[in-house]
Amino acid sequence: MGHPRQGLGIAHVPDIRYLAQLVNAGPAALSHDVVYFAPLVRDEILRLDATGSPVWRSSRGMIPAERDPHFVAGKERRVAHALINIALTVGPDGRLYVLGGADSAATRLRLDVLNRETGEILDTRILGTPATAIAVNRAGRIRVLDPEALLAQTPTHGRDRFAPSFALPDLAGKPVRLEDYRGKVTLVNFWASWCAPCREEFPHMAELYSVFQRADFDIAAISDDVSGSKMRAFVREFRPPFPILVGGGRMKAAYHYRGLPYSVLLDREGRVIERIFGFGGETEFRHLREIIAREIDADSTARR
Repeated sequence: MGHPRQGLGIAHVPDIRYLAQLVNAGPAALSHDVVYFAPLVRDEILRLDATGSPVWRSSRGMIPAERDPHFVAGKERRVAHALINIALTVGPDGRLYVLGGADSAATRLRLDVLNRETGEILDTRILGTPATAIAVNRAGRIRVLDPEALLAQTPTHGRDRFAPSFALPDLAGKPVRLEDYRGKVTLVNFWASWCAPCREEFPHMAELYSVFQRADFDIAAISDDVSGSKMRAFVREFRPPFPILVGGGRMKAAYHYRGLPYSVLLDREGRVIERIFGFGGETEFRHLREIIAREIDADSTARR
């Protein structure tokens, strides 16, 4: 942060070197000349000094026999990995707060509070589902808040418009534009055949699609596969009832998402209601169903 350093940190080289970028990704926080780093897929938290040397290394002991990310045998190229650390920050009380998964898939969250000098874990809170907001005051008091209620109290000048717009072919080659969904609440979903969580998510999306009338709700499922044959094999396997659009491997550069799946829920005017990072299971889709129903009901009431 204004002070370039050479050789900061120590890279971990996995057995499959192709996955080194995933293995060494993770959240970081800076405090003066100290860097705190928590790898996304490994059960450790590090404090590094200004030279990049580790001062301490802390572990929660979550995974008894931790493995590097690896490819799963099968027809599709899938990577199996744990999701351990999601975010970290130095709180106003001077302690280190690390948000991570309470299980290897991060379907539930946990918050660990650490002594910054020693790396000792002082407190742990199990937070439940990923739809959680956390606040800490100067006294170190932790409050867990409902993000929907919190956002409802926040002044806003309106929802942001989803951008950039798209014009993509469907499986038959017919061009489909974002503007074609105007007038409906729409879930724009980015996926790929090699994405393991996407495979889990598709049946939930099919169920969600069946709940609402087409005049009220639609799904634009955009494949980011480079391989058209693998994309079509995925579609043949899952037979989704909603339209599939062909992104051709160009979507991440256009929309800058961190990983797949990634979804954006839009209102009838094409404005962003909510962004969904990853796949949160049945709980997430139950929450999403409630939001969509509320949005449709609110529009119906306003039109009366």
